[in-house]
Amino acid sequence: MSEYQTLQLEVDQAIAHVQLNRTHKANAFNATMWQEIKKAFTWIHEDSTVRVVVLSGQGQHFSAGIDFESLLGIVGGVSHLPEGLRQERLKQIIQEFQDSFSGLERCSKPILAAIHGACLGAGVDLIASCDMRYATEDARFSIKEVDLGIVADLGSLQRLPKLLGEGVLRELAFTGRDFNGLEAKTIGLVNQIYENPTELLANVMILAKNIAQKSPLTVRGIKEMLNYARDHSIADNLNFIAMRNAAMLLSADTEEAVTATMQKRTAIFED
Repeated sequence: MSEYQTLQLEVDQAIAHVQLNRTHKANAFNATMWQEIKKAFTWIHEDSTVRVVVLSGQGQHFSAGIDFESLLGIVGGVSHLPEGLRQERLKQIIQEFQDSFSGLERCSKPILAAIHGACLGAGVDLIASCDMRYATEDARFSIKEVDLGIVADLGSLQRLPKLLGEGVLRELAFTGRDFNGLEAKTIGLVNQIYENPTELLANVMILAKNIAQKSPLTVRGIKEMLNYARDHSIADNLNFIAMRNAAMLLSADTEEAVTATMQKRTAIFED
């Protein structure tokens, strides 16, 4: 497992716990963090011993969004380029950052986000890429980019319409207003809210352990199917799952699950 400057990654009992770790900057994103997020989730995707992921932030906040110093550095780093090349380079940088967050969707393991404190701008983009989201009651969310004169470009506007009502999303994106964990649950951004960060993380870990006990092959298949379902018709989806399960029903995991159910015991699945 690699060492990271901006993250902390630990694996215990098939659960990878990824923590954003730039506490001196309220876990704001810089170029290194984007690179390390992609690196970490690529490793998790490829490591067969990991079955589920919990994503959280160290310190007082989940993430304050983009690091302004990093943003100014990006702009300054291309300012000397002629027009055309400047836009081309900026597009490349944006797409690299997009790809970092899209790596969470590509990761075959379910990702549970545990959110406390501030979750602003790029922080919302990040959790939108997760499979499930949980928060403290007083967590503070904002699609903040409008206040910076930026159209959110890292996934919120593309992924959140699948989670929130479109009218609600438009209000949040147009105004950039803050909303708390209770409202986040009401509008469907988070599944459950908890009183404090300790209770939050404890309950998310319980859920992660539950998922980790399931057939890893089946869990990965469910994530693949749900991601496919968002962008395809029902007919395409049914055909896709029929082809997949034609192979899946012959797997050792299916045999073990059925046998364990018949014998009224806990199934044991290999990695």
